[in-house]
Amino acid sequence: MARECELTGKRVLYGNTVSNANNRRRTRFFPNVVEKRLFVPELKKYVTVKISQRGLRTVDKLGGLLPACRKYKKTLSAKLGKLLAQAS
Repeated sequence: MARECELTGKRVLYGNTVSNANNRRRTRFFPNVVEKRLFVPELKKYVTVKISQRGLRTVDKLGGLLPACRKYKKTLSAKLGKLLAQAS
């Protein structure tokens, strides 16, 4: 399972964990991605999406998955791109 948001495109980031003694250790920072089932009223069906919590807040704010897809057009997954094309 790829840890990537299908809406915003957030991915795993790499960096260092630095101790008080300034020892550096490589680590991975994971996005908060959940699998969520959302209803799309324009298509009258449910869609299962792997979405970050930030993306989910954007969906709530804009009033649905399709307005959020229009906002994040550049970072959409192939699945959401097809969904947006179907609705248009």
